[in-house]
Order: sequence, then structure tokens, then C-alpha cells
Amino acid sequence: MSTSTPAPKKRQRKSDAAVPIVATNGTLEADASTSMPPPPQTPNNKRRRVANGSAAKAPPITPTPSAIGIMTSASVLRPTYSTGDVDDATSPPIERPAEPHHTNATLVTPGGTQVQASYSNFEETSPTRANAVTTTTDLLEVACAHLTSVDPELQSLVSKHRCRVFSAAGLAEEIDPFRSLSSGIMAQQVSGAAAKSIKNKFISLFPAEQCPTGFPPPAIVAETSLTRLREAGLSQRKAEYIQGLAQKFATNELTARFLLDASDEDVFSSLIAVRGLGAWSVEMFMCFALKRMDVFSTGDLGVQRGMASYVGKDVKKLKAKGGGKWKYMTEQDMIETAERFRPYRSLFMWYMWRIEDVDTEAVENN
Repeated sequence: MSTSTPAPKKRQRKSDAAVPIVATNGTLEADASTSMPPPPQTPNNKRRRVANGSAAKAPPITPTPSAIGIMTSASVLRPTYSTGDVDDATSPPIERPAEPHHTNATLVTPGGTQVQASYSNFEETSPTRANAVTTTTDLLEVACAHLTSVDPELQSLVSKHRCRVFSAAGLAEEIDPFRSLSSGIMAQQVSGAAAKSIKNKFISLFPAEQCPTGFPPPAIVAETSLTRLREAGLSQRKAEYIQGLAQKFATNELTARFLLDASDEDVFSSLIAVRGLGAWSVEMFMCFALKRMDVFSTGDLGVQRGMASYVGKDVKKLKAKGGGKWKYMTEQDMIETAERFRPYRSLFMWYMWRIEDVDTEAVENN
């Protein structure tokens, strides 16, 4: 084939629409084929270049929360068990203390027992209200007030989009940590539809009476052979990852209590050490499942794009250098920009998705 630049029409292939977007850490961001136009792919060879004079391709869309929807949704439920989805119907929220650097969600043990943070271990006063203890009822209000006090220009964005993730209803949800992390592994490198199918098949491998939360407990998964786990459609490596994660929980190396009360740094370092959990997966779990308020991901393409727009860059004109991955901002620039919004960088990150209209519907309405 000639190396000269062919006409643009000859380089457009229908198969491109089926290729998932992958975050910078290698984890699947989302499958956008069912909800929005196919994203342009990162150039990986010389033949993919656009001819001069033709309409420039838009930067890749980054519906990252579609993958998060797999992580925070359940397929089999007990009557009083929440899926963990933001809009799931739960009992009226009970007001309790909330703290940015601790887990604000209610976690569920493998046996189905609810566990909440040991609030006696800390008393967090709001950075915007002297001598006032922040609660699950007003955490979102306090966090939004902090963001807009740091940068008043964010007020219009905050007023337009309400983040239900950290609302009283969102914080009242029950989260099964093993289920969420296992689901995140299942969603890596596959479409959203494929991940849901694998998850349903995985759950069906185990008798319902052995799954009090609607998901197989880690002790049973740890004892199940890899061959059996692969019957759900898991690759050999993913089966190994999930079995290894199950062993961590079964031996109490990871527990709901630890994930509730440990510092952000300790939770991150413990989870990143588990095979199959990359930085992006851990950060999304800490933010959307544990409801920790000061999580910030520099490896998420949607966050990069939103922050570039936030600081005044024209993201439509940004291109990947050297034919590599798209990069809207450097990691250091992102960290320095977000630093001012501590201890509510999770909410700041959510608004960076919204600033460029990244699709968060999967998180809001899954």
C-alpha cells in the first residue's frame, strides 16, 4: 500500500466505533457506542493521519462514568439492599457526621452487616463554617461552598449541575467493597454490555442462599477454582485477579472497617498493591463507592480535558504529540491547579467532567 496520504473516506472504518476508550493507566473508561457518536481513536500508525484541509477530528470523548456504573451497580439484591447507584431508592437518610478524608458511605460486610465509620475517632469542622461539624445532610452544600469560595467563577457551573454522588441520598447507600472492586476488574478492557453480561454470569455461578448481599462473598470466591470462575466469561488473568482480591478479604487483609477508617493514603496504598487494581480503578472506587471527598485522578482523560478547558485552553485544538495518547494537561499542572480545592477535590473532579459535558448519566441514573 502506498505511504501517501489517502482520501479521508478510505480511512473511515465502521469497526472504529467498537473500539473502547482506554484511560492512561490502561483501564477501560467506557463503551460509548450505545449512547453517543463513535470517538476518534488515538493515532497509532502513519496511515491514520487526517489529510490537510479536511475537517479536523474532535478530541476523544471520555464518558468515564459509564465504567463506574458497572463498579457501583448490582444484579441480584436482597430486599433492603441498595445497589450503590446514585438514584437508588433507600430509606430516608439518617444524619451522621461526615469527614472529607474518611469513608462517608455505609459499607456492608460479606455477611450483609452494615458498618459505618468510627466517628468518635475524629471531629471534622467545615473549612467554611467555624466550629461546625459537617454531616451527611450538609456535606454537599459545604463542599460546594468551599469550591465557589476558592473560585467564584465556578458558581454558575455548580448552580447548573447538582452532584448527587455526595448528596444525603448518595451518602445513605450501602456499598459492598468486594463487589464494587470485583466489578471494576470485570469492566476492564471490555464494553459496558460485555461487563454486565460477565457480572451476571459470575453471580449465577453461586447459589443465591450463599450470597446474603446479592454478590458471592469473598471466602467462597477464594475457594472456587479458576476454571469455574472462567465459566462466567472471565479471562484467565481476570479470574486470577478476582480470586486474589477475594483472598485479601477472606483473610481480613482487607476489611470494611479498614476501608472506612483508614486514611486516604493507607487505603490507596493497600488497594494499589492488589493485582488487577490500577490507580484509576482505585481512585474511582474511593470517590464513587467509598464517597471520600479528597480524591483526585490525574490519569483520567475526562478530568484532563475538563481542567484544560477550566484554565482557558481550547481543547478542540489540542492534539496528541508524536502520535501517542491524548494529553490535555501535564500531571503536575493538574495537581497544582486542584490543590486549592482541598479537601473537596473529589467534587472538583466531578465538576471538571461536567465543564466539558462529559457524560455522567451512567453514574447519575444507572
